[in-house]
Amino acid sequence: MATTSTPHRSETSTGAAGGLVVFAAVMLFISGLLAVFRGIMGIAEDDVFVTTSNYVFKFDLTSWGWIHLILGAVAVLVSVGLFSAAVWARVLGVGIAGLLMIVSFLSIPYYPVWSITLIALYAFIIWALCVVKRDAFTG
Repeated sequence: MATTSTPHRSETSTGAAGGLVVFAAVMLFISGLLAVFRGIMGIAEDDVFVTTSNYVFKFDLTSWGWIHLILGAVAVLVSVGLFSAAVWARVLGVGIAGLLMIVSFLSIPYYPVWSITLIALYAFIIWALCVVKRDAFTG
């Protein structure tokens, strides 16, 4: 009698969990690089940004540039940890994506469409890193 081997549910969910984490790592890496570039634009005081005079959380454009540059660099480093399946990187990934989401919200008046797009992207990264159970992630 021939038997067919079907994957167990845990093997399938482990593969899906790994896929979500890898996707989140890729998106965090790309968004981190984009934040670095956005930071460089802010530091260089590029004409890409809109200026708003009546904004509660008003910072100098150079300050916003440094904030984006530093958080973007940290996001890139954390994404490398996510590729190596480190649990600490999942925790830091959620934290850095949350911080970048807040920074993007606070910088909406300077670059509105891009800020809102990044908020949605960071929300997805947080979801992808939180939905995976620890035992499925570590194998």
